[in-house]
Amino acid sequence: MSDEQTVSFGSAIDQLVSEKGISREKVLETIEAALAAAYRKDYGEKGQDIRAEFNEVDGSAHVYKVMTVVEEDGVENPVAQITLTEATKQDKEAEVGKEYVEDVTPEDPHYGRVAAQTAKQVIIQRIREAEREATFEEFKDKEGEIISGIVQRVEGDTVYVDIGRTTGVLPSSEQVRGERYRPNQRIRVFVVRVDVASREPEIVLSRSHPGMLRRLFELEVPEIFAGSVDIKAIAREASERSKVAVWAKEEGIDPVGACIGQRGTRIQTIIAELSGEKIDIIQWDEDAARYIANALSPARVVAVDVYEKEKRAVAHVEEHQLSLAIGKRGQNVRLAAKLTGWRIDIVKAGEEEPVELEAITENDAPSNNKGEDAENKEDKEEVVADDNNAEKVVVDKEPAVSDGTETAATDTAEISTENEEDIAGGTGTKESVSEEKNNQE
Repeated sequence: MSDEQTVSFGSAIDQLVSEKGISREKVLETIEAALAAAYRKDYGEKGQDIRAEFNEVDGSAHVYKVMTVVEEDGVENPVAQITLTEATKQDKEAEVGKEYVEDVTPEDPHYGRVAAQTAKQVIIQRIREAEREATFEEFKDKEGEIISGIVQRVEGDTVYVDIGRTTGVLPSSEQVRGERYRPNQRIRVFVVRVDVASREPEIVLSRSHPGMLRRLFELEVPEIFAGSVDIKAIAREASERSKVAVWAKEEGIDPVGACIGQRGTRIQTIIAELSGEKIDIIQWDEDAARYIANALSPARVVAVDVYEKEKRAVAHVEEHQLSLAIGKRGQNVRLAAKLTGWRIDIVKAGEEEPVELEAITENDAPSNNKGEDAENKEDKEEVVADDNNAEKVVVDKEPAVSDGTETAATDTAEISTENEEDIAGGTGTKESVSEEKNNQE
């Protein structure tokens, strides 16, 4: 190969590496496999082990036949085996059981059309495999992260998103109810998982996964990214409401205030990214009763009965706080139960019978699938609190969290309940929330 041809061939390799995003070693390995396939087609025999070496510096190539050294009477396959006597004629160090390599490079190779076509197919196939492998490794490392993409097309309820080297799938179950996706629209998505498929890696994306909310907080709140504020738990019903429990690892940091930001700038950025989804920032507490009381925000809890063995709690609230504590279709108490991991019953202060409400189960949560009815069947249940087994904790009238955290949490609750329908049963108004805030202050 002339110097000019060598330079041109090297440039072609560089271009292939750049465009396909695969390693140079992988390209050279593919070329060697193609040369071996071409030789085997024109010069080789069936069952032969043919290997090739390609020198990218001068463009030369060498082909080798590999055989296994056996005893004199142990030859069963003359194409793949050679006796020790024959092997030592060319290689004095040959031993039984080891490989014998013989240079079979043609002096003046002229490969036929079929051999050339075979080499081409080998190169195409190997490059595709290498590209698929590189794509899988790249996005496998991005599982659990947020990436940007452009909506490529919408087929039925499935959205296909261009995320660079490949296309990700945003199924209907991972979409946010009410969001509409248009071709060429730029969106941010959460990488749920990357699976190996026959043609190319299958990358499942999401807009409704709780992990997306966590990553958005890490991007918008420097204290969370630095590790001084930790997100303990997230309960999310995409498109409607979420609760996030935060805790400060260092003294002197207000975790709720850090997440909200000055004048609510940080939390409003996250809300805007999630198409107006309401978010409650909750102060995490080691004490289960206080944590449950905080989780029921914006409702004011008087006391909490804790049943450790049953992992159940009974929250006592004033009559005028019942609608806030339960929430629309039981949403507030359902999210609080998901956030804390406790079964929570709401009772009117001074009474023992829990208020009848929807069963607190994940099945009651609104579905993210488009076209489904947001309201599910109501399951009524009553649990009578056993005072002998319960540990009652009275929640102070004063803010449970010092340094103004409770005030920050209440402010968030007021922002996230801007519409009248966010008060359970439609019986509350914005004025009632503001009045309750003033009473707390």
